[in-house]
Amino acid sequence: MDIDLQMIVRLLLASLLGGLIGLEREIHGRPAGFRTHLLVSLGSCLFVATSIEFYRVYGNFSGNGPVGVDPGRVAAQVVTGIGFLGAGAIIREKASIRGLTTAACLWVAAAVGVACGTGLIMIAMVVTTIAILNLLLLKKVEYRLKRDTYSTVKVWSEDLAGQMARLIKLLEQCQLQVVKTSIDKDLVRGEIFFDFEVKSSARQMTCDVVEQIVATAGVKKVRFE
Repeated sequence: MDIDLQMIVRLLLASLLGGLIGLEREIHGRPAGFRTHLLVSLGSCLFVATSIEFYRVYGNFSGNGPVGVDPGRVAAQVVTGIGFLGAGAIIREKASIRGLTTAACLWVAAAVGVACGTGLIMIAMVVTTIAILNLLLLKKVEYRLKRDTYSTVKVWSEDLAGQMARLIKLLEQCQLQVVKTSIDKDLVRGEIFFDFEVKSSARQMTCDVVEQIVATAGVKKVRFE
């Protein structure tokens, strides 16, 4: 196969495989979806293909000295550069973090592109298959696993004696474990603000925590996040 046609096939395959990985992210409404993964894989493939061409054209193969061109250096920079794009896909939302799976998908898409660029077609296809199966099938397994979830409960209340102890007891009755507590007192108004970071191991709370807290004497406002 002519080298130009060969590289074109590799670029097209990298686009296809990267797009397949991104398709799952697109279906689940993630910012980095089909087009982003396709472009990451395509760009990675082009970087490596260009590096190989540099090696072929400018390499010293006479045996009189060092080759002078290292085709692996560009691939190494792809690994470094994709980290910045992956970091942009990660979003922190209060006590939780979103986007780690999407960042990992971008990383894999880059690796698939590099593999296509070097001609490791079968390996690239196998990795793409594994990645898609992981995204589609293992998510169902993950959902069945018992796991801890973290939330934030914010309470505005009158500054009554023993109020924090009462609120913590209510949270524990709803099977919410208090992980961290912060308190803000307003001495002028005689009000107090509680910020509870709580952990739950159950899929559903055993009670309506908001209604329970609202019914507590002195409580003025509750927010559950």
